[in-house]
This record gives sequence, structure tokens and C-alpha cells, in this order.
Amino acid sequence: MASRGVVAAGHPLTAQAGADILRAGGNAVDAALAALMMSLMTEPLLTGLGAGGYMLVAPPGGEPVLLDFMVASPSNGERAPLDAVVLDFGDAVQVFHIGAASCGVYGVPAGVHEASARFGSVPLPDLAAPAVAAARDGVVTNTTQALLWELLGPIAFATTESRARYLLDGQPPREGDVVRDPDLADAIERLASEGAGPFYEGDIGAAVSDWVLQRGGTLSRTDLHAYSTLPREPVRVRYHGREVLTNPPPSAGGLLIAYALALLERAGGKPDAAALVTAMEAAQTERTDEFLDHLHEPGFADTFMSSRLGSTTHVSVLDADGWACSVTTTNGEGSGLVVPGTGIHVNNMMGEQDLSPAGWFTHPPGRRLPSMMAPTIVLEDGRPELVVGSAGSNRIRSAILQVIVNAIDHGLDAQPAVDAARLHFEDGLVYAEPGIGDIDGRTMVRFRERNLFFGGCQAAERHHGTGSFSGGGDPRRGGAVVAV
Repeated sequence: MASRGVVAAGHPLTAQAGADILRAGGNAVDAALAALMMSLMTEPLLTGLGAGGYMLVAPPGGEPVLLDFMVASPSNGERAPLDAVVLDFGDAVQVFHIGAASCGVYGVPAGVHEASARFGSVPLPDLAAPAVAAARDGVVTNTTQALLWELLGPIAFATTESRARYLLDGQPPREGDVVRDPDLADAIERLASEGAGPFYEGDIGAAVSDWVLQRGGTLSRTDLHAYSTLPREPVRVRYHGREVLTNPPPSAGGLLIAYALALLERAGGKPDAAALVTAMEAAQTERTDEFLDHLHEPGFADTFMSSRLGSTTHVSVLDADGWACSVTTTNGEGSGLVVPGTGIHVNNMMGEQDLSPAGWFTHPPGRRLPSMMAPTIVLEDGRPELVVGSAGSNRIRSAILQVIVNAIDHGLDAQPAVDAARLHFEDGLVYAEPGIGDIDGRTMVRFRERNLFFGGCQAAERHHGTGSFSGGGDPRRGGAVVAV
């Protein structure tokens, strides 16, 4: 509990970087940006300057806005084949696709610059300084990051350049090893001092584009020149006396979460596991080719809801002045293409099957990919009560849905709401952590312990009765909370 604010993030140093900015008088967006830039170093396999994402901001007394800096589809053209990589989560396996053809138009540099210009109260170089220092001085590998290096090794060490950047004496970083990244330090410093220009219209963007094109991708300089952060109006849905704000189309995840919440609202009462699975199934059923084809159209969210109802990391921040900020970024799992001298490991979002269910390379150039990422803010009487978001590919929407239900319907504080056993419905199967009972008529796939397969949900909350703050960091992905 604290009185100034709270930051929940995917790594202790990430949360601390944001909390230090709150302590120094910055607002929630300042803190989120400091945390985001620190995460580029502390969680290098989940995010990066070659990644994309979304930031949802609710300013005190102002209209909430979603800043869309998600990865966009690059130019069409002849592509090298995608490279398939199988990752083993222990109790489930998943296939990912990497290589030059998987590289989309990155958005993180543009998003950081735009958010600071719109909402920041602290100069961007000051926000970036801790991340720059961490990249130069080094970060000690913790248990979760060591696990991720092991899990994502087939991708992280796929090319000569990625091995040169990430391996230590020829070995993956292990717990206790110190990892440094001087190229990343230089790149963050340039972003803070020069803005996003070098990454899209300058030398860094040119180097990245040339590198990808030479290896069979289609990420052109024209694609980078045309990219910009897009402001959008959040999706809004009522749920058990609250208003939930989340990511609008052309993202898919927020709309499907809103739809599931609306179905649970209609059903009434406190949803049990069976009701959650039913709502998840209904949301998944709606994710058809037609749904994806129309996501980009103006007004689609209202039409969709009314016609039916009538790798990733996250940072959540709340502050005492009434600001709320929820930001999710992802590199997919990374393409394996590390561009020397730029600090950029290019995303593999064009190789994410979850983002291309209608088939590879079906999105027209320039269209934002229909991500499951859904930074979310819950309002009570118009005031931010809960800020939440998650990593976890297709499990993002189920993780966020369950944390909201745990907090609102079951009265759990943020940490127990995040800790609680999770389930996920997909392709007719219910994946479940220990603590989830059998559900009549459902085929269960049981995990032996809590698993990062089920996402990495970071939550920040304000207790309006006392005005104090607390948070929940997801133990599945080494989450941490710092309250000030």
C-alpha cells in the first residue's frame, strides 16, 4: 500500500524505474515510459525497439485515448520462406515462425516519442537515463529471464548476429550472469535525444530495412517513412457497476474481452469457471475471417457489440493525481534478425499464426496487425480503479478477463487476483492450472503448476475508500510491483 502511486511490470528493475519517476514527481505516463524503456533491457526477448504495442491513457479530467503503435504489415513482394520453430512450455508446445519474411513495421520508437510529447511532464532523456545506464553497466539475469533464454533460445540464437548479441562466452545467459547491450544503450539514448526520426527516416531505419530486404523480407524504407502512431478512442463496456476501457479495433483482443465481459454482465451473478469458459468460447467463435476482414472499418466496434448484445510484456501505472496508464509491447518472439549497430532485434509479427488466422501475408501493406494485446483500465464512478494488461499471445484475453472478474466479482486485491489459478479455452480444449476443477462437458488439459503459458498479467489498483495504491505482479513471468 502507498499514497503516491504504483507500478506493476514484468521485471523488478522495470517496476523500480517507473516508481522512481513517480517518486520524483512525474505522472503515470512518465513512469510508464521509463519502465517501458527499462524493459527493453530487462526483458529483451519479449520487447524491444523493433517491437510494437499500445498505450491506453486516462488523464484526470480528460478523455481517455489509446495510442496505437502496433506493428504494421510491410510491403508485398517476393519473400523468403518462414522458418518454423517449436517451443516447449512443458505441458504444451507451440509453433512460431521467424526469419526475414516475418518482420513487420515496428512501432515502439514512434510510440515512445508520441506518448512523451502528448502526456509527458519529465524530459524524455531523464526518463531514458536509467535504461541507458542498465544497458551499459549490465543487468543480472534473474530466474524468470534465465528460463526465457532457455525457452526462446531456438529463436534468440538463430543467426550469427543474434548469437553475437545475446550469447555469453558461447552460452545462453544463466541466472546470475550479467548481460550488457551497448548498442541498445546507444539506440535508447538517440531515441531520447533525437526522437523517433532516426528509426524511420534516418540511418537506423535505413540500416534495418536494408538488412531485412537483403535476407528475403519486405520491410522497405517507404514502409518506415509512412509509419506513425495513431490515436484511437477506447472500446467501453459496462461490467458490474464499472466501466471498462480497452483496446479498440483494428486490435482484436480488447474487443473480444469487452464482448466476453458483456456476456457475463448479461448472465448476472458471479461467474464460475464454467461461465468463464462459455464466454471465452463465444468470443473465440466470433473471431472469424469476416471479423478480421472488417476490424479496420470505422465504427466496427459499436456495430459488432450492438448486433450481438442487444515475445510480450506489460506495464500498469496509477498515480495520486488521477492519471492511469496501461502499456503493452511485444516483439512477438523476435525474428532472429539482429541488425548490428542499431540496437534492434526486428519483430516476427508477420510470422505469428495467431495474428494471421486467414493465412500468411493476407494483411494489406500498412494495416496494423489484429493483436490480442489489450491494455485495459477499469473505472469506478469515472475514476481509475484498476489498470491491467498481459503478455501471453492468444492467452492475453483470457488472463485479463479473469483478473477483472477476480477483482470485481470476487473482491480480490490485485496480487491475489493475478495469482489465482487460470484457465484458457481454445480449439475445443480447456487448458487449466492447478486449482481449476473439472467442468462438465469440457475436455481439460491440465498443467502441473502455474505456467507462463497463461500470460503475464500486471495489475495496479487504487482503493478509493482509503486512496491508497497496491498492485499485482504476475509470478508466471517474474512480475514485480513497486508502490511509492
